[in-house]
Amino acid sequence: MDRTLERRLLQLAVAIASLVPLSAGGAGVVQGHRFIDVELAAVPDLDSHFRYLSGLLLGIGLAFVASIPTVERRSELFAALSGVVVVGGLARLAALDVQEPPGTPHMLALIMELVVVPLLFAWQRRVARRFSNPNAPRIM
Repeated sequence: MDRTLERRLLQLAVAIASLVPLSAGGAGVVQGHRFIDVELAAVPDLDSHFRYLSGLLLGIGLAFVASIPTVERRSELFAALSGVVVVGGLARLAALDVQEPPGTPHMLALIMELVVVPLLFAWQRRVARRFSNPNAPRIM
């Protein structure tokens, strides 16, 4: 596959994947804890913490979006963001050991955190290598 085409496909994949933290983070910032459960009592500390974590998620999404135009040169940013997402996913996974599984949206988030993001990270590294060494052998 041509390296420019592969770069464009990666950019598209990152853009699509970024919709998840942008939409979930944005909704959590605006709606607070009601974004996930309207039955929860209005506990100010819980709502404040939920909005804070939603803001972090929104920030992660914005940072991934910022990497799109020059994704082949954003390895450090991509690694840091991917690491943060995977650590969050591991924390979510650990929760499965102490309580019953969460609903479908949270299980899908777990897949995003522990499967999709690491795959995007590996793909970004591949594209970065191909752009830093245009004579590298093609694998695909």
